[in-house]
Amino acid sequence: MDNRQNSTNINWYPGHMAKTRRLISEKYKLIDIVYELVDARIPYSSKIKDIYDVIKNKPKLLIMTKKDLCDIKITQKWINYYENLGTKVLLVDLNNNADYKKIIETTLEMMNETQQKREKKGWKEKEIRALVIGIPNVGKSTLINKMAGRHVADVGNNPGVTKSVNWLKTPYNLSLLDTPGILWPKLNDNKIAFNLAAMTSIKQEVLPIDEVAVYILNTLEKYYPELLKERYKITSTKDIEETYEIIGKSIGAIKNGEVDYDRVSKKIINDIKMEHIKGITFDRVGRE
Repeated sequence: MDNRQNSTNINWYPGHMAKTRRLISEKYKLIDIVYELVDARIPYSSKIKDIYDVIKNKPKLLIMTKKDLCDIKITQKWINYYENLGTKVLLVDLNNNADYKKIIETTLEMMNETQQKREKKGWKEKEIRALVIGIPNVGKSTLINKMAGRHVADVGNNPGVTKSVNWLKTPYNLSLLDTPGILWPKLNDNKIAFNLAAMTSIKQEVLPIDEVAVYILNTLEKYYPELLKERYKITSTKDIEETYEIIGKSIGAIKNGEVDYDRVSKKIINDIKMEHIKGITFDRVGRE
């Protein structure tokens, strides 16, 4: 095995993603505010590359999800980074009801000027229409179900669960436009591609699982050596064969002296997917 990731040029742009862009354009005039969701563990890699081509000058709230899984200290640097660019940012745990109140309160604050103008004209308060957008597996459906107070969107810890575009009512004088996850047509930045694969934001078959697993191990060694040692009882990934052998032994993935590399790779990827490894943020401000 080689512990270096090869240069890649991924094409993964299912038809429903292209359709999403078209439908958003059709409904653009109805949208008052945009909720862009990103994964707090990869706040740069999980942003839609050409988001402003889609939403243009609509007010935007950047919602960083998976607060409970990220490295708060590093993610806070990204919050500061985006806020310095003029973007309103909220870091949330989608399992925490108090965080939903923050989203509603912030939305009302952002729409306050619009509502006041309507009040002065003697018009009734406007129902706010929010577009919910983001790459796959950042929690869009979870957010929508919580805010709607009922199950209205399918939830899954796999990319590509939502396939249609729908307006959904909430109890807060707010309607949400749910969209399938959007990715840019080509992922030609290696670091972004592997970060997305590590957090299962792109389908597992898009990149070789052994390369994704080795990338995870290398990144843990670089940024979180204590987690690497705690989870896998290893302190270095320099010898990747030895690393796989150690992990293989611990999970019973060695038969007749041979390591089952696929099984070990899946174990490493699933450790992040199943949230066994927490407190990590793979993106770094400055891209170091």
